[in-house]
Amino acid sequence: MTDRFQPPLEGIHNFRDYGGYAADGGTVRRGLLYRSGQHVKATDEDLEALRALDIRTVIDLRGITEREMNPCRRHEGWAGEVIAHDGETSSSPPHMDIDASTTTAQYARDRMLSVYTRMPANPAMHAMFGRYLNALADREGASLVHCFAGKDRTGIAATLLLHILGVSEEDQRDEFLLTNQAPTLAVLRAQSVPGIEARLGRKVDDESIRALLEVHEDYLARFHKTVREMAGSLDAWLADTIGVDEGLRDRLRAKFVA
Repeated sequence: MTDRFQPPLEGIHNFRDYGGYAADGGTVRRGLLYRSGQHVKATDEDLEALRALDIRTVIDLRGITEREMNPCRRHEGWAGEVIAHDGETSSSPPHMDIDASTTTAQYARDRMLSVYTRMPANPAMHAMFGRYLNALADREGASLVHCFAGKDRTGIAATLLLHILGVSEEDQRDEFLLTNQAPTLAVLRAQSVPGIEARLGRKVDDESIRALLEVHEDYLARFHKTVREMAGSLDAWLADTIGVDEGLRDRLRAKFVA
């Protein structure tokens, strides 16, 4: 699985190709679907590596404040389209929305579980998930979906697409958890931990930091549980809340399953 983190990037956390899984009728194409954290600290070498991938569409799941505070770098001459929400998509990145009550790893985990409880009911994320899926179906070339860390909002976006393409729940879960094997956790730590500790006025133990900066199986399970409680099933939620009809499903499968 570590071959998914190619090309190796120095200043972008969690960059990888999320194709290659077995799907209904074939395999999800590789070289078209990329995911990552934000590109604010991308090196010149990173940008040249991305240039070679011909990424023509970027779906930025961050809110407007996140984007203004952390403007992403693009390679010189990039002429693609960035799709983003004209407003906030969350109060702040979940691993940054921390206050003085963050005292234990269990609290940090509970904080992350609340993120996955709220996401299915967030209208801004409904809009962005719909725009993401339609952009993948409509636009040519490779795409990149990212948020601040490339693990929560981005992890759910990737899960939704893989579900639509007929990838097994086990492989969806493996792709979600692959974040924890990203070789660039230091990049996310540098972007997140100083702000967390400044807000708290103290050092935070490593177990709590990892609960905030990594993903866990119960985070994804909480998303699915909430969706089932809201709509009965993930497919019903996709149809009724995100607007995924059979026509969109067919277009996505035709484009990404070979």
